[in-house]
Amino acid sequence: MPGRPLDVLEETLGEEVTVHLKGGEVYDGVLEGYDQHMNLVVADGENTTIIRGDNVVSIQPEP
Repeated sequence: MPGRPLDVLEETLGEEVTVHLKGGEVYDGVLEGYDQHMNLVVADGENTTIIRGDNVVSIQPEP
């Protein structure tokens, strides 16, 4: 059974993820951080993106 959303993010910290946003944008990178509002920090090489949690539709860990 899946855990709470923040527990799942904690387990995924430092791993490759794909983040889908409401506007159809997709970000791939390493989940570097998050907060209680599910705001995300995703790093892809030398680029770091901060994504507001209210824009996130899904976060998928890479296999």
